[in-house]
Amino acid sequence: GLLRICRDLVGTGEHRTKKVGITGKYGTRYGSTLRKLSKKIEVSQHSKFHCVFCGKDCVKRTVVGIWNCKKCNKTIAGGAYSLSTASAVTVRSTIARLRKLKAEAV
Repeated sequence: GLLRICRDLVGTGEHRTKKVGITGKYGTRYGSTLRKLSKKIEVSQHSKFHCVFCGKDCVKRTVVGIWNCKKCNKTIAGGAYSLSTASAVTVRSTIARLRKLKAEAV
């Protein structure tokens, strides 16, 4: 609308907010600490992640825990707000370590 046209003419359309980012929609409500925590989560859930199948940064969240790659159309189960959780990384490394120990024993 008119605001966008004025912003384009003036050239200050790059940064609308300095610190709050995506949580600017909450205004002054809920306290700064809670807004910072929710900002971290919301930025993570809306960002694109690296696809392990095709190698591109095209994995986006469809619903809670379901992630889809736009390029190779693979669907991946992951965390609620990020593609892989800390506990999933721990489990993966533990399984790899146990597999390595089993291979050395045989």
